[in-house]
Amino acid sequence: MKFISVVLAAVSLLLVEATPMKRELEVCPGQVIVSETFIGAESNVKLSEVFCPENVASRSLSARQNNGTVIDVCGDTCNTFCFTPSGGGPNPNDCTVISNALLFESQNVNDTFLIGTGTNNTVALSFNTCETFFVNQDPITESYCLSDWAAIVNFIAPNCQSTQNAHGGLCVAADGQWFIQLRLSTALSVIHG
Repeated sequence: MKFISVVLAAVSLLLVEATPMKRELEVCPGQVIVSETFIGAESNVKLSEVFCPENVASRSLSARQNNGTVIDVCGDTCNTFCFTPSGGGPNPNDCTVISNALLFESQNVNDTFLIGTGTNNTVALSFNTCETFFVNQDPITESYCLSDWAAIVNFIAPNCQSTQNAHGGLCVAADGQWFIQLRLSTALSVIHG
């Protein structure tokens, strides 16, 4: 009987040590969340505007100046790549919730959004296991369509899974000036031990 009590005590200590903890959405090293809100019919998808200080150092100087110019990239094509090997990808059903939230916003608020340049070039969405973000790599502010983003999420989520030896993926604009990534959410509960 005493042995069982010792074993139960040890197991309970392990469970306390393995308690899930929340981590913030992390899309870049050193990030700062500039703004955060929830979107969708049920306001259950987190939308974050992210400041990425390390993006400044990695950018080259451009001859083009951003004199209030906005480039509309709605409808532009992108090339899809899946992340290999398989394992640890988002649940496609969670990604569908994000896609539906994007479509809800596009039909009820506005289909387009502006995405800045430099360090303020990332917009992230997350729901349970799924995270997607749009990154503007162009030195000029871009305008993109939420309905296009929803279509890309709907394509990548089921097509970049373990059955395709993948765990998420991304779609890179043909000119390389923007990309949309879909991956396992880093805002998930994780076990620390």
